[in-house]
Amino acid sequence: MNTSSDYESRLAAGLAASREGRLEAALALFAQASEADPTSGVPHFLIGSEHAAAGDFASAELAFARAVLLAPGFPLARYQLGLLQFTSQRAPVALLTWEPLLSLPETDALPHFVRGFTALAADAFDDALRHYRTGLACNAPNPALCSDILQLVDAVEKLQRREGAPQEEEVAQHVLLSAYARGLH
Repeated sequence: MNTSSDYESRLAAGLAASREGRLEAALALFAQASEADPTSGVPHFLIGSEHAAAGDFASAELAFARAVLLAPGFPLARYQLGLLQFTSQRAPVALLTWEPLLSLPETDALPHFVRGFTALAADAFDDALRHYRTGLACNAPNPALCSDILQLVDAVEKLQRREGAPQEEEVAQHVLLSAYARGLH
């Protein structure tokens, strides 16, 4: 029988492997952590993050979906699943995935970011920027997430300055997918 210490030690070792760039070791350790506590969504979230950073978006989506199924109240897992769906040009699916995040407190950045993506999907770029900026002013869940949103804000502003309005597909492909390719977690 696995214990809580097995779970914790496997997660810690997996995180260390991830920091060292040892993808296969990290994935194996996170899978072992999942075996130690099959009810936790955290190992699946970390597996999804590793796959996304490696550019394996299909595996990332499956892992994020498992994390959300096991832990529906894990906001960052739900956000990352929706972000992957949005960047895969499936905005309606992403918006459904993100819907529960809209009930988070207004002091949380995630509902503002979701509203920003909702506006972006409707080509309402000024509204999207306003929502992103409001979210950035909140107590954000993590610095990497804020960095990605800042890059998105910058890209939307640059696209707005071009002749003609930017297209949602152009923004999603060139901004968000490139963020995942750089190792968005």
